[in-house]
Parts: sequence; structure tokens; C-alpha cells
Amino acid sequence: MASSSDVHVRICGQEMIKYDLEIKALIQDISECCGPQAVLMDLNSTVKEKFNQLRQRIQDMEQMAKEQDRETDKQAILSETEGHRKQMLSNQMAWRKANLACKLTIDNLEKDELLQGGDSVRQRKATKESLAQTSSDITETLMSVSRMMSQQVQQSEETIGTLASSSRTVQETNEEFKAMTGTIHLGRKLILKYNRRELTDKLLIFLALALFLATVLYILKKRLFPFI
Repeated sequence: MASSSDVHVRICGQEMIKYDLEIKALIQDISECCGPQAVLMDLNSTVKEKFNQLRQRIQDMEQMAKEQDRETDKQAILSETEGHRKQMLSNQMAWRKANLACKLTIDNLEKDELLQGGDSVRQRKATKESLAQTSSDITETLMSVSRMMSQQVQQSEETIGTLASSSRTVQETNEEFKAMTGTIHLGRKLILKYNRRELTDKLLIFLALALFLATVLYILKKRLFPFI
């Protein structure tokens, strides 16, 4: 039966997959967008919101990994989280490329409109400023992802250090156990040797006593029955 923690991890993973698919669909819409500028701004706003939600779920997964009792469960969750983080970085790159492609399309349309006596220079300037702002937002998001990856690398290094320390402790315990086993084995040999020595001493005492009794009997016989 799945525990409450396993259920939360599964739900969080499903939500990250959902956000990833939604982001991909929005990036596709941006790459195919030909304007107007308001549509592009709405699409970018929605994408940014989805990235924030996805980033929050990644942080939730990392927190769940820290709360795991078994190291194998912790590493499995961290591995899954790392996969989602890399996918998010890939989507960030695709988002930037889609905006550049959209900018190029809008610029070309504006050039055609100018040649045909269309929109004013003011609208083109507003479009460029908005796209510049969008590019700045994407760069900021990429920097945030980079910081998150750096933190994850540091956590991985700490985990490796903990595992190495645990390995040394187990090795030291094993060496102590071997030393204790040798001591017990030596003690057993000493006890067996003592038991053999004790048996030998008892036999010698018995023989001495028998010899003493035989001597006493011989002396009594000679004195009491000299004629025998």
C-alpha cells in the first residue's frame, strides 16, 4: 500500500508533466504568432506563470526528497526532479527562440506595412520594446534556473560526502569486529589449553596418591607381617 509521501510525490510529478506539456504548447503558439503585439504579450505572460508553477513543484519535490528515510527513495526523487529541471531549461531555450522567431515575423510584417503605407513607426517601436522586455524576463528566468542547478549540485556533493562517511564508519566497525573475533578465538584456545592442563594435573595427582598409598601399604606389610 502506497504511503502518503509516495502519493504526494506521484501527484507532484504528474503536475510537473502537465505544466511541461502546457508550456510546450504555448511555445508553439508563440513561434507561430504573427501579431498583434497584445497577443504575444498575453502568451508570454501565461508562459511565465506556468514556469513559476513548474519551478515551485520542483522545489516541492526537492523538499520531499529531503524528508525521505531511505537513501534509495531520496536519490530516486532527486533523479526525477533533475530530469524535470533539465526539461524546464530546454523549454526556456525554446521559449527564447520562439520569441526571436516571432520578432522576426513581426518585423517583416511591419516592413511590408511600411512599404504599403501601413502602421506608424510608434507601433513598431512599442513592439521592439515589448520584445526586449520579454527577452529580459527570459534571461532572468534562465539565471534563476542556473542558480537552482547550482544548489542541486551542492546538495549532491553533500550527499556523496555523507555516503563516504557512512562507508568509512562501516569499514571501521568491520575492522573492530574482526579484531574482536580474533580476541575471542584466542580466549577459546587459552580456555581449551587450561582445561587440558587441569586434566593432566588431576591425573598426576591421582598417580601420586596411588603411589603414596602403595608405599604406605608396603611399609605396613613389612612391619606387621615381616614373615610374608
